[in-house]
Amino acid sequence: MAKTDAVAPESGGTRSGFVAMLGAPNAGKSTLVNQLVGTKVSIVTHKVQTTRALVRGIAIRDRTQIVFVDTPGVFQPKRRLDRAMVRTAWSGAKDADLVLAIIDADRGISEEVETILERLKEVRQPKVLLLNKVDRMKRERLLGLAQEISGRAEFERVFMISALTGSGCDDLMDFLAGRLPEGPWYYPEDQISDLPLRQLSAEITREKLYLRLHQELPYASTVETELWEARKDGSVRIEQTIYVERESQKRIVLGHKGETIKAIGQAARKEIAEAAEQPVHLFLFVKVRENWGDDPERYREMGLDFSK
Repeated sequence: MAKTDAVAPESGGTRSGFVAMLGAPNAGKSTLVNQLVGTKVSIVTHKVQTTRALVRGIAIRDRTQIVFVDTPGVFQPKRRLDRAMVRTAWSGAKDADLVLAIIDADRGISEEVETILERLKEVRQPKVLLLNKVDRMKRERLLGLAQEISGRAEFERVFMISALTGSGCDDLMDFLAGRLPEGPWYYPEDQISDLPLRQLSAEITREKLYLRLHQELPYASTVETELWEARKDGSVRIEQTIYVERESQKRIVLGHKGETIKAIGQAARKEIAEAAEQPVHLFLFVKVRENWGDDPERYREMGLDFSK
């Protein structure tokens, strides 16, 4: 869904605000953020908990600047990294002007959704319910589900959408444009994300890694951009390291005769070049870093709280 023409904020009468996306893993939060912003700002894979930190995508609707905050999926945490991500999700909701509770309509009220609905009662911000993936369901079932969920928390509105196709998203954007408070814009009108390019490029490579190996590679892997070097010919040299926890995982990422990492690098390079709007020379390395999930430095780089 393309952005509408922006009105310069200097003209006055503008609105702006932060809208947090909250939902269970794979509810479609990242897909929806990308749909509403009009381009990719958050990575999307089949693997649950792909989003690890808060990712902000910025959209303009008439005179309103809407800053969407894509949060990690809310689930029952077991490890330190899980707990940090869930805390981040709820802090993102409590800091926003408006909360969008996104529920996979096809899955209905799962145990994770029950937990989210219960805790939403503690969130004072205005809340809107989004039933996503409605293209997979009959209208009668949707209406019943909407009525059942609406009784669990105080939702101002209910929208039935498809983040993948964009169905219902125009109505949602119109509502948000009129609902957010009056005030100046937070970002320049041509900015679509607050994620630095070198961090976005690492996220893109992580997406390609998961898409290629989501059934084979354990959750404990991460990507860091070690070098971003502008060259005289207008291109950029990027060196990234994929960190895994064991030698066996390293062999999986490399693949037979390096074929797997080569394919990951080719896919990532193409998309990074589009995001950077310049030619990219991408070099990937794989290193074993045992228990990186317990390293405070990794948490700081991801914008997560290591404390608990």
